[in-house]
Amino acid sequence: MKHSIWDLYAPIYDLAMSADKKIYQFMYRRIPKVIKNKDVLEIATGTGLLARHVAWAAHTMVATDYSPGMIAQARKGPHPKNLVYELADAHALPYADHTFQVVIISNALHVVDKPEKVLEEIDRVLKPGGILIAPNFVDHQGGLLSSLWNRVLKLAGIHFEHQWSETDYLAFLESRGWQPFNKKFLKARIPMVYTECRRSGDRRNHN
Repeated sequence: MKHSIWDLYAPIYDLAMSADKKIYQFMYRRIPKVIKNKDVLEIATGTGLLARHVAWAAHTMVATDYSPGMIAQARKGPHPKNLVYELADAHALPYADHTFQVVIISNALHVVDKPEKVLEEIDRVLKPGGILIAPNFVDHQGGLLSSLWNRVLKLAGIHFEHQWSETDYLAFLESRGWQPFNKKFLKARIPMVYTECRRSGDRRNHN
């Protein structure tokens, strides 16, 4: 999807997401426990809605998006001093191997062209034993509200490249070598499955 679509909606993005306040409140409580004192990368930060609520717990946090409009919007508001916003393409991250202890990609794997490539890049920049936090919308057509909201987004020019069920999404992560070790299904306009993962077979918890 062209970044111009997201540039257009950047000024109203936070308002559009306010209807899903409950799932964001859950992430605001949970994620700081996972990222405490760690170096963190967020992919597809949008307007920084999640980043500015959780970065306080991290050692450092870099929040990225490929939309200049979204990054410009994110930089307007107040945010913790340990948080920086940068332009970056999730398919080709401009960071060295093994840079971060945690990578967050929230509700974005279903809209990127090549989620497999994005997961490869995440694996590359994560340190051994690192954690991937990858909550994602699922069951886009699973109910009347989900179906209606899905149609509204399509009319607005926002298309989901991949429409997974909860089971399919978790299976997709596992097929790419990621092992979810903590997950929670959250009801919203479009339901979300929150998940924390490590590379399969990697049980280390390096700091």
